[in-house]
Amino acid sequence: MKKPQEKKYVVNKKAKFDFEIIDKYEAGLCLTGPEVKAIREGRVSLADAFVRERKGEFYVVGLDITKYSTIGYAAHDPLRDKKVLLHKREIRKLTSKIAEKGLSLIATSVYPKGKYIKIELALVRGKKTHDKREELKRRAESREMDRAFKRK
Repeated sequence: MKKPQEKKYVVNKKAKFDFEIIDKYEAGLCLTGPEVKAIREGRVSLADAFVRERKGEFYVVGLDITKYSTIGYAAHDPLRDKKVLLHKREIRKLTSKIAEKGLSLIATSVYPKGKYIKIELALVRGKKTHDKREELKRRAESREMDRAFKRK
């Protein structure tokens, strides 16, 4: 029997439009207690989140976790860099790929997996403006075709 799909806390919808996604990876996040509670409340933003390598480890920069609603004395910094938990072979592989010209690693979604909070990372290449325009034209054309078929 299949397990029900767990809900995602947040998804970076603009990533598919702005970038060409080459590969996806699942990773853990090193978080504090109030940060986990805030994420479960949905107080997280992936708008400017990307991954940076420092001393052989990856950190998510720009992942905005707003303060937990019933926080007491233990407030956290919403924009602190969070450590990404990956295997060493994955880190080596991604480090070499990121060194290639034009490739980046961005965060595309944050979701629960059992009792853990996971982050989906995507190896991406930026799209040019004309590529984005063509994609918008394709979407508009497919919408028009769907409307035409529904009318008939």
